[in-house]
Amino acid sequence: MARSVGFVNVLKKIYPARYLGALMTNLPVLETIANTLFFMGDDVIYLPRDGTIQIKENIPQPEQSALPSEIVEHFIEIAKYHFIMDFCLCRDGAGCRDYPREYGCLFLGEAVLDINPEFGSLVTKEKALYHVRRCRDAGLVHMVGRNQLDKVWLGARPGHKLLTICNCCPCCCLYGTLPYASPKISRKIHRLPGLQVTVNDLCSGCGMCTEGVCFVDAIELINGQARILEDCRGCGRCVEVCPNGAIEISIEHSSVYQNTIERISNLVDVT
Repeated sequence: MARSVGFVNVLKKIYPARYLGALMTNLPVLETIANTLFFMGDDVIYLPRDGTIQIKENIPQPEQSALPSEIVEHFIEIAKYHFIMDFCLCRDGAGCRDYPREYGCLFLGEAVLDINPEFGSLVTKEKALYHVRRCRDAGLVHMVGRNQLDKVWLGARPGHKLLTICNCCPCCCLYGTLPYASPKISRKIHRLPGLQVTVNDLCSGCGMCTEGVCFVDAIELINGQARILEDCRGCGRCVEVCPNGAIEISIEHSSVYQNTIERISNLVDVT
């Protein structure tokens, strides 16, 4: 059943309490309830921003030009239905002042037909591609995968026919709460498989990468050097802000992109 505007307005009102909600999932009973209702079967991947990632293999063009965004654009190309939200629930709920609140999620698959049309609109493939590109240009990071939480708050079913493509900012993203959530739930949202984030000897300890850049606060200064923590989801923002080129994101082989497409396709059918 499609959700009402009133229901979504309530979600926006309680959004500032998201960190408390995440902490409560560390209680075993609440963890089980939250996992069953909102995260069962989830597999959600943060994609590094184009231009921040290196492929270690020595391969010729054009394969070497493969970009993380091609994962998103692959699903847009094959999807039968595309729905763009007129608002970002996270940025609206947090009162974001730094990124466009009107750049909402893109949902793909047959289940989008259940979404309340007051929340956005069905669009063509071309408009969907334009939307994700303008989101990247605005500095937003893609998160893609099966996300039961979206199925619940949108009232869109079935879950295996709904693919989420979020366009996340570092200040308001719901999953900035991951370091506070139970490990079982936190593991549902992860970095691109095989991705490595490293700090090289060029680090001067300036601290720019630690100042509101990482949405999960997974980078800190230790003995005058930046250090990447386990909570890192590999979004690539730290790479972009480092003035010395001291932070590097890499994958061993470009086949990671195709493997990720196959992994998501096993969970969600957008055709």
